[in-house]
Amino acid sequence: MADNQLLVVFLPIALAVVMAGLGLHLTLADFRRVLQVPRAVAVALVVQTLLLPPVAIGLCLAFALPGELALGLVLLAASPGGVTANLFSHITRGDVALNITLTAINSLLALLTLPLWTALALSWFLGAEAHVPPPVGKVLEVAVLVIAPVTLGMALRAWYPKLADAAEKPVRSLSSLLLGVLIALAFYSEWDTVRAFAPVVGLACISFNLASLLSGYFAAKGARLAEPQAIAIGFEIGIHNGTLAIFIAIEVLGRTQATIAPAIYSLSMYLTGALFAAWLLHRRKRVK
Repeated sequence: MADNQLLVVFLPIALAVVMAGLGLHLTLADFRRVLQVPRAVAVALVVQTLLLPPVAIGLCLAFALPGELALGLVLLAASPGGVTANLFSHITRGDVALNITLTAINSLLALLTLPLWTALALSWFLGAEAHVPPPVGKVLEVAVLVIAPVTLGMALRAWYPKLADAAEKPVRSLSSLLLGVLIALAFYSEWDTVRAFAPVVGLACISFNLASLLSGYFAAKGARLAEPQAIAIGFEIGIHNGTLAIFIAIEVLGRTQATIAPAIYSLSMYLTGALFAAWLLHRRKRVK
C-alpha cells in the first residue's frame, strides 16, 4: 500500500477532510472532560503498549509465521492507532475527543515503545540485532494530519456555531461515504497482494485485528468507563497505523517482506472495523 499512488494521494486528503468535519463538533470543553477521566487514557495506554505486542507474538507462534512476516505483525502491534480510528469512532458516536487525545499521546509514546518491541521481534524471530531509531518524522506527519484539520474545524465551530450544527448530519454521511470509497479503493488496488498473501498471513492479521478491537472495548467496559469512551478506546486500540509499520520495515530495517502483514492488516481492518461498528450501532438500538 505504501507505493500505491492513488491511495497515497487520496487517503490523506479524505482523512483530512473528515478530521476537519470532526472538529466542527468539538470544543475545548470536550478535551477538558477527557483530562478529568485519566482512567480512560490509562486503560488505552496499558492495552496498547503492554498487552497487544505480546498478543501479536503469541499469534505469530500459533500460526507459525515465517520470521519476516512475524516481524511485520509485531511492528504493527507496536504502532499507535491510525487516523481512521477517529472516523470509525465518529460514525458510531464514540468520544472523538478521547480518540484524538489518544492518537497524539500514543504517537509520542511510540517513539519509545516501538523501537523496543521491534528490537525484541528481530531477536526472537530472526535472531538479528538492530538499533531502531524513533520514527520522529512519521509522528509529526500524524500530528499534521490529525491536529491541523481538527483545529480548523474547531475554530469554525467557535466562530460559526450555527454552521457547525447544520453540518452535523451531512458530515457524518460524508464520513460514511468516504469510508466506503476507501474500502473499495483499497481492495481493488491491492487485490494481487491480498490474493497472494492472505492464505499465509491473513487469518493471523484478522485475528489480531479482532483481538485489538475487542480488548480495547471490553477493557474499557471492565474499567467502568462510559459507552462513548469504550467505543473510542476500542477503535483506537483496534485500528493501527499500518503505514508507520510499513515505513519502519522498508526505510529503517530494509526488510520488504515485513511489510506484508501490515499491508494485509491495513486492508482487512476496514472490513473488521466496519463489522465492529455495525455491531456497536445494532447494540445501541437494542439498548434503546
